[in-house]
Amino acid sequence: MSTTPPSSSARGPGGGRPVVLFDLDDTLMAHREAVAAGIALHMRERAYSGDLAAAQALWHELEERHYHSYLAGELSFEGQRRARATDFALAHGDAIDDETAGVWFARYFERYRESWALHDDVGPALDALEAALPGVRFGIITNGEIEFQLAKLVRLGLEVGHPGRIEHLVASGAEGVTKPDPRIFEVAVARFAADAEVWAAAYVGDRLRTDAIGAARAGLIGVWLNRSGARPSEPDATDAAAAGVHEIRTLAELPGLLATAFETP
Repeated sequence: MSTTPPSSSARGPGGGRPVVLFDLDDTLMAHREAVAAGIALHMRERAYSGDLAAAQALWHELEERHYHSYLAGELSFEGQRRARATDFALAHGDAIDDETAGVWFARYFERYRESWALHDDVGPALDALEAALPGVRFGIITNGEIEFQLAKLVRLGLEVGHPGRIEHLVASGAEGVTKPDPRIFEVAVARFAADAEVWAAAYVGDRLRTDAIGAARAGLIGVWLNRSGARPSEPDATDAAAAGVHEIRTLAELPGLLATAFETP
C-alpha cells in the first residue's frame, strides 16, 4: 500500500481517497481544560486548601508520570488512576488506601467527564477539510483504552462508524502498541485501506515526538498542533526537521496545509 499523493486532485487513481488521522486528547478534545476544571471541582468537594493553579499543575504532572507508567506496562490502567489519586491526596494531607483511591478517582472522573468539550476549531476545521479535500476520510489514533476513548467520542458528538464522521478509532490498548511506534500508524492506515485505496495520509497531534515525528517516520504527513507556541527541545526540533514535520497553531490552518501537502510529491 502506498500513501504517496499524486500531483493533483483530492482523489487518487482508481478512486483512492485521502485520510486525515487525529490524536484525541488536547488535539480534538480540550482535555487539559477538562482536567483543570475537574480537579478544581473535586478539590472543593474534598475541602482541600492551597493554591489552585499549583494543584492543577501537580495533577497534570502526576497524570503524565503515572500514565506513562501504564503505557510502559508498569501499572494497569486502573492502577495508574489510583496512583495519581494517592499521590495528589497525600500532597494535600489526605492519606488514603488503595481502595479509597479508586473511589476518590471515580468521583474526580465524574467532574472531569462533566467538563468534556471539543476545542472550538474542530467542527469548522472538519468542514473545511471536507470542502478542500473532497472524499476525505477521518480517523483517530490514541494511546489509551478503546472503551474509554469511545465514550469520549460519543459524548463529544464524534461517533465512530456510520453515520458518524470518524470512520475508525485505533487505540493502543486494543492494539498492544503505542505511539510513536510506527506499527500503530501502519495499523490505522491499513484499516482504511481495507475499505478503499489510501493514496495520502496525514496525522495531526499535539505532541511533537509522540504524534508528529512518530507519524512522519511511519510514512505519513506528520503535523504538530502546537496550540501554546511551545519551543521544542533541540533534539526534537532536529528530528522534526529531518522527518519533514509541519507545525500549525490552530486546526484552522490544517485544510490549507494539507491541500498543498497532499499535492506535493
